[in-house]
Amino acid sequence: MQIAIVTGSSAGIGQATARQLAKQGLGVITTYRSHKSEGEETVAKIEAEGGSAVALPLDLAAVSGIDEFVAQVKVELASRWDASEVNYLVNNAGVGGPAMFADITEETFDRFHNVLFKGPYFLTQKLLPVLADSGAIVNTGSTAALPNRVNPGYSAYAAQKGAIHTVTAFWAKELAERGIRVNSVAPGTTRTRIADDAFTKMPEILPAISQAFALGRVGEPEDIAKVIAFLLSDAAAWITGQVLEVSGGERL
Repeated sequence: MQIAIVTGSSAGIGQATARQLAKQGLGVITTYRSHKSEGEETVAKIEAEGGSAVALPLDLAAVSGIDEFVAQVKVELASRWDASEVNYLVNNAGVGGPAMFADITEETFDRFHNVLFKGPYFLTQKLLPVLADSGAIVNTGSTAALPNRVNPGYSAYAAQKGAIHTVTAFWAKELAERGIRVNSVAPGTTRTRIADDAFTKMPEILPAISQAFALGRVGEPEDIAKVIAFLLSDAAAWITGQVLEVSGGERL
């Protein structure tokens, strides 16, 4: 059985991706930071659909804890799937919300940096010894970091997502000798709990926001999950080092 790690999979894009991969027959290691019950709920949904998964704690804001996570991964690989390697990694865990440049604090900036860039950077590095040759990595970036997508209040967030877009190509180049492909997806506005769960709390904003999409609606986590699963699959075996916008034609 092939195994995937999907970070930040207690809800939203991460949960949808974990479920999508499990439906395709992969074993899935999901992660959560503070919502243990939701992490366990993701596993329960996967198992109810006939899949195999486990939820492990992971706080990407604390790089010092990554070694312990990798040790737990090795234990679960051996005990649950009689395996020693993972085939796929999805760096999806995130944090966000508007923070105007004039007002942003160092604490908020550091939180964005640690969770969105520094954490995934060193997590990926430390997982390389257990990542199988000819495997694949997908990073979750954002259209906020693409050219001509400037929105006030997102300079710190977009800077970190831009950094993960940039390293995607460098990782792809350096890991190519092992046959490991690396790509990023750049989701547009998607119905998740990011930005303080705004869509759930204020559903009245959806019609106006939907007008910005060529396809007439905001994205759903499943829309992004299907593209991530494609990029991990053999169907995308000739794609590496790319940032793929997945936005339903937002701002066309």
